[in-house]
Amino acid sequence: MKIGIIFGGPSREREISFAGGRTVYDNLDKSLFEAVPVFVDSLGNFILLDWHYIYKGTIRDFYPPVEVLPHSLHQLQIYLESLGELSTEEQEGIINKVGKRILPHQFKEYFDFAFLALHGPYGEDGSIQGLLEWYRMPYSGSGILPSAIGIDKILQKDYMNSHGFPVPRYRIVRAEEWADTSQRPIIFEQLTRDLGLPLVIKAPHQGSSIGVSIIKTTDFRAFEEALARSFFAKTIYKNSWQGFSPEAKLNFVKQLTDIREGIGLPVRTDNGVIIHHPEQLLEILEGVFEENAREEVTLTNVESEPYVLLESFIQGKEFSCIVIQDPNGNPLALPPTEIIKGGEVFDYRSKYLPGLSRKITPINLPNEQIQHIRQECSRLFSAVGFNVYARLDGFITAEGQVFLNDPNTTSGMLPSSFFFHQAAEIGLNPSQFLTYIIRTSLVERLKSGKDTVHLRKQLHALDASIQNKKTANQKKIRVGVIMGGYSSERHISVESGRNIYEKLASTVKYQPIPIFLTGSAEEHRLYVIPVNIMLKDNADDIKEKIAHAEEGHLQHPVLEQIRQEASPITEKYTGKMLREPQLVTYEQLKDLVDAVFIALHGRPGEDGALQTELEKYGIPYNGSGIDSSRITINKYETNEILRQHGIKVADHLMAYKQDWQTNKEAFFQNIESAFSYPFIAKPADDGCSSAVKKIKNQRELAAFSELIFRETEDLTQGPATVLALGFKEEFPQKEAFLVENLISKEDGSHFLEVTGGLLTRYLPNGQVEYEVFEASEALAEGEVLSLEEKFLAGEGQNITPARYAPEPKLRQKISDKVKADLKKVAEVLNIEGYARIDAFVRIKEKNEVETIIIEVNSLPGMTPATCIFHQTAINGYKPYDFIDRILTFGMERTQKKVRAA
Repeated sequence: MKIGIIFGGPSREREISFAGGRTVYDNLDKSLFEAVPVFVDSLGNFILLDWHYIYKGTIRDFYPPVEVLPHSLHQLQIYLESLGELSTEEQEGIINKVGKRILPHQFKEYFDFAFLALHGPYGEDGSIQGLLEWYRMPYSGSGILPSAIGIDKILQKDYMNSHGFPVPRYRIVRAEEWADTSQRPIIFEQLTRDLGLPLVIKAPHQGSSIGVSIIKTTDFRAFEEALARSFFAKTIYKNSWQGFSPEAKLNFVKQLTDIREGIGLPVRTDNGVIIHHPEQLLEILEGVFEENAREEVTLTNVESEPYVLLESFIQGKEFSCIVIQDPNGNPLALPPTEIIKGGEVFDYRSKYLPGLSRKITPINLPNEQIQHIRQECSRLFSAVGFNVYARLDGFITAEGQVFLNDPNTTSGMLPSSFFFHQAAEIGLNPSQFLTYIIRTSLVERLKSGKDTVHLRKQLHALDASIQNKKTANQKKIRVGVIMGGYSSERHISVESGRNIYEKLASTVKYQPIPIFLTGSAEEHRLYVIPVNIMLKDNADDIKEKIAHAEEGHLQHPVLEQIRQEASPITEKYTGKMLREPQLVTYEQLKDLVDAVFIALHGRPGEDGALQTELEKYGIPYNGSGIDSSRITINKYETNEILRQHGIKVADHLMAYKQDWQTNKEAFFQNIESAFSYPFIAKPADDGCSSAVKKIKNQRELAAFSELIFRETEDLTQGPATVLALGFKEEFPQKEAFLVENLISKEDGSHFLEVTGGLLTRYLPNGQVEYEVFEASEALAEGEVLSLEEKFLAGEGQNITPARYAPEPKLRQKISDKVKADLKKVAEVLNIEGYARIDAFVRIKEKNEVETIIIEVNSLPGMTPATCIFHQTAINGYKPYDFIDRILTFGMERTQKKVRAA
């Protein structure tokens, strides 16, 4: 059955839709379905997308294609709408570079069913649903009417009121009212009197917490800014603008035009000029304020909200609950998840970056209150007429009153989303849950009475395929996916491990088994974990659940009841019940698995310790061997070896805690005599951007030293403030750290940071051959690449292949030289399996190329958004193909050792 995955779209949530579409594409059961990627651009064109582009980090990395972009002084990435008004022919030319335009009447030529991963306006409001119904194309999720209700937060309030659901007091402010600036203080006074404080302000047609603010005090200026944010408008004042440095002006425009945090593009000025490109906006603001023509300029997005919703604040626990339809068509509420936020709002970063918020399932409440939440969610699901599934968010007060808000007809579909997280609690992995959604959607479309003969035939064929899959005796290769660990990289390791598990779970070749590693360097503790624990929010939550089970706590009674209610579903799609975590030794692991995929980062995993244990029992594994891993884990030792082989690296030294404790002044002098500010300080054996800082003065050096050499786990507030650490930013404790000179452009004509992946295979003669991929150019918003830029979908800007030169032949010539340099690094360090090498590239006169190595990752991050998948796609590998090649190499290596012995 061909499944057209429709993703992207015009909304502000398009990046999450893009990442969710990729999740669906990768997780569809390959024995049942053929995935067909249908990307929707921001002008609403449907594009049969070349699959390579699905693995780009963000939409802007490939669309619009680099060849059609106007010259950008600051190399800014843009969306299609920033190209201005485009003719049909111009759009066609752009589309043909990434795929093929298809029109709705052609959908049936390419796929049998539309899986909707679109968010927000056009995707969740009934628009696409109506289009698909017209062309008799079955689709996932709710129909036209419930979608139209689900998108409009104000309509929802009226609807819920009329159906007896408690709702907070609310008011709306229309754009035309707000335009009268003299009335704004009066509006603020009325709203605070009628609704009280705190006051919640929302853009009524947006999701992912876009355009949401909370006002706690009678601060009129903060209220005015919050309303403008929800209207997607911004007033810029001449005094503020002229106080910015050129760099600050550029960053201001970048943030302002961001579709999630800012007002987006195109914008209209208060005198009617429409601006499409961020550099055009920068130029206009500069000109207006330089000429002293204006004291202020107001910009409004051309698709701003017509009104803004304001609600009284609900004090209570926040939760989210997925409701699905059971096989009888009745609503079944999955266990509601409590959201413990880091900030006031469960914002975009908190929703999609692991470790920034906590998700507790089921919500920590008495059983009867959990059941009350479930009953209310099921009641609203029925009242609105939702189909197949919905995500209902809300609050429960201390008195037990449930306030539901913002029902979503399309949930986020990232691996860590509630959608998969709660389905795992009844035992469905992502692949199985997607199959359930598709089948249930077909049943719902049949109820419409349209095209029933064709739909019934599709349903029967799918049921037959599901039954055949259950009864087929398939011999699969058992792969233990080891994730977690106890380092500062444990959360990203879980993301990598889950991604590997999910890629393998949808195949006919492999049976993945999730294994969580915890403990210490002295004692590794390995646990085989069920899918519901694997899909907990982060490594610490997984560890907590394992401890809970070891202490002998009984299963939560509400979970037991839900699993009982869902047993007809789990029986059909999995055929087995969830098990408790199981502690295993390495010796026992040998009988459980045929091979291991190590998804750990840093120590243990990349240091040879785990490899040593696996080799004792002849268990095949991915990545480099023991000796190579022991070298590459240590950045200082790695660079020393590379320098000895004539490979250019940063100048560096190790700074030791003992020296710092003995004489801080001498400690600082030793570093300052070797390096001038600014320089880079970082751990020698940690990755994922943990504690990598650009140190600009002795105050920052002192703060860095105090934090990394601290005795307690908690961070000291003063030094953390000096280094401007982000919320929940990991900062490991170490006995030493690495200091490196800041690599810069110097005498180069062009300078860029790159990260390049590679893969190995055995030649017939037994030699190892290296396949080095086109490197990605990494663009950092701040001083160094952040965790978000590396791993959060839609956040990092990685351009693949790297832009070494504008002329294609010269670009390729430089690229070949860089790849040769990376290959030499791999050969010197005896890298095996796969790796990622980070470097700076300096292009000098006569196109002389200098590659300066930063670090080597022998087990690179394998999260869905990591750029290694962009690189492998260019060489024709889908993520599963890449993972398969990695595992095959590891198994062949073990066989060679057995034969040699």
